[in-house]
Amino acid sequence: MMFVLGVVLFALGLLASISWHECGHMWAAQRTGMKVRRYFVGFGPTLWSTRKGETEYGLKAVPLGGFCDIAGMTTHDVMAPEDESRAMFRQKPWKRIVVLVAGPSMNLILGFALIVIMAIGWGLPSLNETLPAKVGSLSCVGTTINNNELASCSGEGPAQQAGLQIGDTVVAANGEKISSTSELSTVLRAGTAPVTLTVERSGSEREVIVTPQKVTVTGTDEQGAPVTKEIGMVGIGYDTGWQNPSVLGAVPAAAGFTGDLMVRTWESLISLPSKISDLWTSVTGGERAADTPVSVVGASVIGGDAADHGVWWFFIFLLASINFFLALFNLVPLLPLDGGHMAIVGYEKVRNTLRGSRGLAAGPPVDYMKLMPITYVVLAIMGGYMALTLTADIVNPIKAF
Repeated sequence: MMFVLGVVLFALGLLASISWHECGHMWAAQRTGMKVRRYFVGFGPTLWSTRKGETEYGLKAVPLGGFCDIAGMTTHDVMAPEDESRAMFRQKPWKRIVVLVAGPSMNLILGFALIVIMAIGWGLPSLNETLPAKVGSLSCVGTTINNNELASCSGEGPAQQAGLQIGDTVVAANGEKISSTSELSTVLRAGTAPVTLTVERSGSEREVIVTPQKVTVTGTDEQGAPVTKEIGMVGIGYDTGWQNPSVLGAVPAAAGFTGDLMVRTWESLISLPSKISDLWTSVTGGERAADTPVSVVGASVIGGDAADHGVWWFFIFLLASINFFLALFNLVPLLPLDGGHMAIVGYEKVRNTLRGSRGLAAGPPVDYMKLMPITYVVLAIMGGYMALTLTADIVNPIKAF
């Protein structure tokens, strides 16, 4: 039940994010003197609408986004004679740029607001893909793990008995360099033979010998068949680099976190073409890489999983991340994206400036019809990519939990 609720809530969050994006275009257009004829959430048949001033607002039957209809976005737009002077293509370049930038800006604002909420409610996780093996907590070790539930225990665990302390950073195991928590976990879980750990403490290195305790793990595999195995555990909880800012410190902490997340979002955006082969591999029976893109369906399912596991901070983090992606993606200078329209405004401004320097009149607005073949190619590529991603999410979904 919670999974279904999470899927629905996340899908509504995505719909709200896109509608909020269109609100940015609408409000900026209205405030710069342009005419907004319609603002609708969804597509297809109209379910409800109302008119306020010169703008019609409403809901449509297919809740897959929304749109803002600004009069005169191109020279081919049919307009009433009295509205000709308010056509978007006739406005000053700075006004057109403001309207176009306003949509992605709203996604950035919403994403940042969500990060602030996460910082206040749960804290902020580290964005480092590999964390150093720093001891964050020490505990006893139960003898069994059944369906991810560790058996109760008491007393000191092997790590504490060996002399490890909170704040120690393990830099080597049996003489081999350790650079991440996953590397150390692999060594410690391999068995119950004593392991010599080299740890950094207060600026100096020392060695401790820890003997992992045998733990029997029972559960099921992906097909539901019972599985039992034995691993070693020492009772270490790693320092995850999690920040827990105060309410007053949440905004600056969120700002720094958002900056780092934006860099990673940009890196993900420019890596999209290289992910085609990974997506194809996952569709044709190979393993699904965790860093492959997800569709709206895939993201909603992951959001449902987060709700089902009670990990609401991840639910919010994922929705914020998608808003940052939407903002940056829409700035790509290709039609029909906002960035494509900005590129046309920039071209017209530079062209007219050069013409003016030679004593010539400004040139005519760009004819969008001549750009339609390129636009169709872009749409075909985007559609194919989305179809491949959706197929991967259905055939071989990412399991975040």
